[in-house]
Amino acid sequence: MSDNVVHLHKDNLAPEPVNVTTLTVVPEPAPARPVPLWVRSGRAIRTAVTHETTKTTARAVARHTLYVAGGARIAAKRTWDGRTASRYERMFRAAEAAGNHEMATEWEERGQHFREARHRRRMDLLHSPVDAAKGVAVSAGMGVGSLVALGVVMAIATKDVTQVVTPLMATIEFINLLITIVQVVWGPALAIGPFLALLALWGVGRHQQAAPAWALPANVRSGEGEPITPSIVVKALRDLGVPALRNAIKDMGDAGASMLGPIRIAGCGVEVDVTLPSGVSTIEVQNRRRKLAENLTRHEHEVFITIPQAARTVRLWVADSGALDEPIGPSPLVTDETMTADYAKGRAPWGEDLRGDAAALSLFQRHLLITGLSNQGKTAALRALALWLALDRSVQFLMGDLKGAGDWRMFDGVATTLIEGPTDDHVIQVTEMVEGAVDEMNRRLQAPPGTQFPALIVIVDEAQVAFMCPAKDEDKRPYGGAKANSRYFMAVRKIHNQGRAVNVLMWQGTQDPTNENLPKLVREGAHTRASLALGTEQQARMALGDKAVDGGAAPNLLRPGLDKGTVVVASDGIAIPAGQASITVRTHYIDTDEATVIADRAKALRDGVTTLTVIERGEERDPLADIAAVLGDKPRLKTQDVLKRLAALNEDAYGAWTFLDLKRVLEDAGAEPYKSDGRMVVAAERVARALANRETDGSASADG
Repeated sequence: MSDNVVHLHKDNLAPEPVNVTTLTVVPEPAPARPVPLWVRSGRAIRTAVTHETTKTTARAVARHTLYVAGGARIAAKRTWDGRTASRYERMFRAAEAAGNHEMATEWEERGQHFREARHRRRMDLLHSPVDAAKGVAVSAGMGVGSLVALGVVMAIATKDVTQVVTPLMATIEFINLLITIVQVVWGPALAIGPFLALLALWGVGRHQQAAPAWALPANVRSGEGEPITPSIVVKALRDLGVPALRNAIKDMGDAGASMLGPIRIAGCGVEVDVTLPSGVSTIEVQNRRRKLAENLTRHEHEVFITIPQAARTVRLWVADSGALDEPIGPSPLVTDETMTADYAKGRAPWGEDLRGDAAALSLFQRHLLITGLSNQGKTAALRALALWLALDRSVQFLMGDLKGAGDWRMFDGVATTLIEGPTDDHVIQVTEMVEGAVDEMNRRLQAPPGTQFPALIVIVDEAQVAFMCPAKDEDKRPYGGAKANSRYFMAVRKIHNQGRAVNVLMWQGTQDPTNENLPKLVREGAHTRASLALGTEQQARMALGDKAVDGGAAPNLLRPGLDKGTVVVASDGIAIPAGQASITVRTHYIDTDEATVIADRAKALRDGVTTLTVIERGEERDPLADIAAVLGDKPRLKTQDVLKRLAALNEDAYGAWTFLDLKRVLEDAGAEPYKSDGRMVVAAERVARALANRETDGSASADG
């Protein structure tokens, strides 16, 4: 039992305890030991020293003290520049380092003129004391004579001879008064003068922020939103880590700003052209975009580097801090319910460029490709263009949405065909839709010259699904892929090759471009190429081409998720600043509800469009059997005659056939055409043998 527990019994004489009650006695805490005075004093001193108010006060004292020192340094430098030829020397070295020899010669001549003028002034100082003494003597004599003459005139006028000396005495009394005033003021002026001089130096230092960064106020130290000035740009370039650039700027001295063109306000930022010194290439600056942005107290996405036409020049566009994170206004398609479109002469209001100016895109006879990572706004950007063009009632649409999430459903009643879904069957239907557009293109191409055709826009969103589709048709031709027998690939290529001439245009949207899901020939067939955020520079080159990327286009530097809807565009259909190969556009976002309202306006302009959601397949044909039929009893026929007979047999199936189509079917069957007397012919015996072999193979397969 614990020593702190005591048992009490009702009867102490009882041998056994009855109704025992247990009490716990809590020991009293030991009295606190007093803290020594020196410990308490040390804690108080440490608290006072580390307190934020103390730190702020110390920084303020150091800052204003250093303002005086910095102001004295700046004033001394200005005085030295004014009294010596150092300014001309710096400008001469800057022009020489920049390779501008004409300007260097001009500054050298200016420096020589300054030295000659300074020499003349110094030589004049040797004779100035004697000349000054002579001048004082002559002036004094003339002054006294004038005063006496004035006194004589006054004496004659007043007939008082004492007036002769009155002007002279008045002058003496005035001089005496001035001496008295100087004696009174001189003492206080000597006492106050140093303080006024210090105040002037402090003002110069404060204006130039001539103090270490740690002593400046927090809002100045952070540099957030710091305006872009020539000195800031030069320092940012100097600290970029390019030795040749750093050494050239060092040789230029403070005149490094001679590299810079005018700093112009450009939308929500500023723009400046930088002419690099000899030995520094533009790619060295482009490859250090992040470091340059940080040197300019900006984030990487707030600085864009492009290459203008001038040699050895980079164009910097620097956004106001945080400006690019603010959304742009709504689309004119949403705010202006009376807006209509003109396919041939109009431009689609797509968004704003980095300057804040409206960015409008011409869609006339231009194939289009837009790509980017998933969930970056690709469909919305592509759909916004289609919504504007739908307001031109003459434009026809064929649409395939291989995502099938309903992003294009509002075009039901606007588009002639709308296929929605991600499966292989949907890819087959979209492929047949595009092949139907090829047939329409061929019909238009064979129309009489001068025939005018309305625009037919073939849109396939998530086109990578079609290129990656593994399905094959009954002739073993794949729907996907990028080979010569790929049905979707070849249909797109045919439209790219000849569709523009008859207003049959191909628009595609695709994710994460690679050679597998976006073949090179398809990429290069688009007149307008746009890209949202991408992962790598290699993907950027696939999306926009080498020329645009080499010229500064960098969709791979856009921030996924944060720069949604921002596209880098390479096209002659949009106004691009001279010397640049691309432009960055922040597109207007039109949500599904707003898109539905705009689509309803487009429907109201039309006479009612029945939208097909499934491709209707015609009568199934057996090309090899039809070839055997048109050969008849002829042992062989020229390929041109076979094509004519096939077209006569079924215009829908064979009207658009070419020699390559005929050759493909025959080669697949093992009855390839051959030359006879210099002409390509088809042999009936080979076709009959191929049909027999096919039937035998089919029977064997069935028996097996």
